[in-house]
Amino acid sequence: MVTVGDTAPAFTAPMATGDSATAVEQFSLSEALDDGPVVLAFYPAAFTGGCTDEMCAFRDSMAAFEELDAQVFGVSVDLPFAQNVFMEHNGLTFPMLSDADHDVIEAYGVVKGPLQGIQRLARRSVFVVDTDGTVAYRWLREEGETTDYAELVETVREEVAALA
Repeated sequence: MVTVGDTAPAFTAPMATGDSATAVEQFSLSEALDDGPVVLAFYPAAFTGGCTDEMCAFRDSMAAFEELDAQVFGVSVDLPFAQNVFMEHNGLTFPMLSDADHDVIEAYGVVKGPLQGIQRLARRSVFVVDTDGTVAYRWLREEGETTDYAELVETVREEVAALA
């Protein structure tokens, strides 16, 4: 499992931009790091209660991340087309990365499953990657843990701010 101080696994993935149901671009972590620190917020599945709450907490704090030149990306195994609809439905203003092949959740060690017949989902987790590609912060939700997402997002913002 990837932990603080490790080099973040490099990856490329389809990126839902939310501009339309079919708006998909290619994302590369190494290229994104050229523009500042990256927050990867893994969530199990679009349109579920906890995932919506988590992503909306990030949405509500986007101005604070933008002030720090940090980029936030949601990451799930959902297809980008579903992520685009999820973004539109919830007014999410940051891109979603599709890991339908499960390569990213495996590389980061955040595989959750089986769950209701679905073998591999993303485990709810957050990684902050600094511009050198090093994991500066990691949070993993423990099974059964109740999470205050506003508090979590504030902690993530503070970790990003500490990189400056």
